[in-house]
Parts: sequence; C-alpha cells; structure tokens
Amino acid sequence: QVQLVESGGGLVQPGGSLRLSCKASGFDFSTYAMSWYRQAPGKERVKVASISTAGGATDYAESVEGRFAISRDNAKNMVFLQMNSLSPEDTAVYYCNKIVVSPSDYWGQGTQVTISS
Repeated sequence: QVQLVESGGGLVQPGGSLRLSCKASGFDFSTYAMSWYRQAPGKERVKVASISTAGGATDYAESVEGRFAISRDNAKNMVFLQMNSLSPEDTAVYYCNKIVVSPSDYWGQGTQVTISS
C-alpha cells in the first residue's frame, strides 16, 4: 500500500532554513510527478512546489518562488523541499504527494513547520 513519510520539520526563527524529506513506497515512484503541499491552521491544503518524474522541471506557488527548491532522488524514492528565508506565513503542516491527488488518495502524517521568534 502507498506510504508517504514526511520529516524534517521544526521550529525555526524568521529568515531561517529547513530541508524537508519525504520517503515514498507502495507505488512506482519514478513514474509520478510529485508535489509538496502545506496546510496552515484554519486554511485549506495548498500545493507549493512540484517536480517532474525525472526532476528536470519544477514549478512553485508564487508565495514560495525563489525561496523554496524541490528535488527528488528516484533511486531512494524520496522527494525533498529546501526552504530558505522562512517567514511566519510559512507556518503549516507540510505534506508530499503525487502532483494529482484524488479524494481517496492516501496522505501521510505531514511534518510541522513553525516559524517564530
């Protein structure tokens, strides 16, 4: 069965950096474009970054463009999110998943990112 295990979150001061990791299993990882999503308190989950199957193409939400970088390692079935210049508005639970997710698709537990001084 599909499993997605996110890690790397934490409490960081504004301006700081974090690198999130996601280990995927249970599906043919290298054949799926992947995305990072986030859900802030009281808000809907939104997509923030996406990467193509081989990693040659990436796309970012306007709110994170230039600060976040998504990458992947198909040999390890992992996807990463490097987050720089973090601000309190980036506080959220971060999830990884396929770039197209249906209502019945599995979601991992996410990793909490808190930006606060």
